[in-house]
Amino acid sequence: MDRDDQRGQVLPFLALVMVVAIAVAITVVRLGGQIDHRARAQTAADAVALAGAGGGEDAARIIATHNGAQIESFVFRDGEVEVVVRVADRRASARARRSW
Repeated sequence: MDRDDQRGQVLPFLALVMVVAIAVAITVVRLGGQIDHRARAQTAADAVALAGAGGGEDAARIIATHNGAQIESFVFRDGEVEVVVRVADRRASARARRSW
């Protein structure tokens, strides 16, 4: 085999490697976004539940707004608050109990 027979074989391989690298990068970015939304939703749910237990539904709504969340459900029963919030496309729930 001559070196002339090998010419041009690196370019298709490099193109394939680039396509695979771009696909992996896109997957990692999307996965990172989903993980971020899930964490933000849970953090917001925890904060909203604590605010609701301490200051009622109005306080919970203010905290939800500051956290970029929407309250889907707010239940106060027997000194315990249970909330469900949505951040982007993720839902999260949390409970908090008012105790003195």
